[in-house]
Amino acid sequence: MIEIGNFNTLKVVKEVDFGVYLDGREEGEILMPKKYVPEGLKPDDEIEVFIYSDTEDMLVATTETPLAKVNEFAYLEVNAVNKYGAFLEWGIIKELLVPFREQKTDMERGYSYIVYIYLDEQTKRLVASAKINKFLSVDPLYGANEEVDILIQQKTDIGYKAIIDNKFGGLLYKNEVFKEINKGDRLKAYIKKVREDGKIDLTLQKTGYGKIDSVSQNIMDLIQENNGFIAVNDKSSPDMIKALFGISKKSFKKAIGALYKSRLIRFEKDGICIVS
Repeated sequence: MIEIGNFNTLKVVKEVDFGVYLDGREEGEILMPKKYVPEGLKPDDEIEVFIYSDTEDMLVATTETPLAKVNEFAYLEVNAVNKYGAFLEWGIIKELLVPFREQKTDMERGYSYIVYIYLDEQTKRLVASAKINKFLSVDPLYGANEEVDILIQQKTDIGYKAIIDNKFGGLLYKNEVFKEINKGDRLKAYIKKVREDGKIDLTLQKTGYGKIDSVSQNIMDLIQENNGFIAVNDKSSPDMIKALFGISKKSFKKAIGALYKSRLIRFEKDGICIVS
């Protein structure tokens, strides 16, 4: 079955002056315009192409790569606005429409927005929506420390809302983020916790930090709680180290040495800072 808005591997049926026709199975023959036809492609060859519908609702094949596919979220720029809605640049010649009914606020030319790309079942056209929440699922099945792909959705007072694996919403807390991130950034992250209500807490640093021991982990946790910096180092008094971490100075020096070798911290003149 042909998947509109995605890549499909199709067989060449015939050549014409303006391109080639591909076997679209239940959709019939699909044109790939001449400008996309690789040199040497001939009937019975197979080729991977992206399928979309043109302005006349005819299916077209292209070798161009879009910035996002059907059922995915993306951060895209508005190229134009007219009486039908906003038109987004998404990497192929045909722009992507966001109808007015699918805009949270009036979109403006030159600005970028997080949108979800979907197939309108009635028209068979690919369209986009800025009404993100209605496309997010609410039944995550993640375990702690599981690696995920995220798209930064927006900054809030407590952190950054993110879209996880094109399916779920999550949150990075700002006091646990130690590098600059922006709306539209795509990052690797880890599941910190899935709450009983299905909400997901994320972290950019894998909990446990690989092979470091529990003492080192506790030190990292405390530094994180203090916005990535703590005014203590190997010159600090044993009493201060005991009060802060509940360990001896010898254990502290061993732990921070391991963290430094793992490139998780750096030493500043007046303390220790997490490496972002």
